[in-house]
Amino acid sequence: MIYCVEDDSAVRDLMIYTLRASGYEAEGFTDGRELFEALAAKIPELIMLDVMLPGEDGITILKKLRNHSSTVSVPVIMATAKGTEYDKVIGLDSGADDYLAKPFGMMEMISRVKAVLRRTAPKEQPARLLKIGSLELNLNEHKVTADGMRIQLTLKEYELLKKFMENPGRVFTREQFLSSVWGADFVGETRTVDVHIGTLRTKLGSCGEYIRTVRGVGYRLEDGK
Repeated sequence: MIYCVEDDSAVRDLMIYTLRASGYEAEGFTDGRELFEALAAKIPELIMLDVMLPGEDGITILKKLRNHSSTVSVPVIMATAKGTEYDKVIGLDSGADDYLAKPFGMMEMISRVKAVLRRTAPKEQPARLLKIGSLELNLNEHKVTADGMRIQLTLKEYELLKKFMENPGRVFTREQFLSSVWGADFVGETRTVDVHIGTLRTKLGSCGEYIRTVRGVGYRLEDGK
């Protein structure tokens, strides 16, 4: 959704028509009051904001947008009268992502909209995967698969497995697990670790064999190959 704040109805209608014809959802508003009423119901992907508006001017509205948590990151393209360099500078300094000098062509507008949306689109976070043999842990999704099958773990089981897979081959004592997974203030027996590792091994099926007991010390994770 793109919001267009423009008091000239002819210009506003043309902007909305062009945006919709280009595949975007678009809504138009006359002034800041109408814009903020709409923002209370829905946050758009982008706001096109004229500087010269009745009531609050575009610069004042822009500053309000940038000072509110719900709109601080919404990209804004300012529309300024041709030759008003001061408005352009103030707009960009106040947090505008781009500007258009009026009168502007509709194709130029669409080009600027595409460029700003492309530049401000959230970057997809690369998957963070830990993999040992047929065992895989997706840190982004908190998802565990063993031999290609999704495994449901409790929080403590997940934290134990994460600790193992982040440190393959390292031997952990029961006391170290109690401190890092249960917390330094945990009051209980070291057998708590044994019970959880037992259920973790069972849930992982054949991959549970990767968790090895180091007699007299604790546990370590290693590839079963």
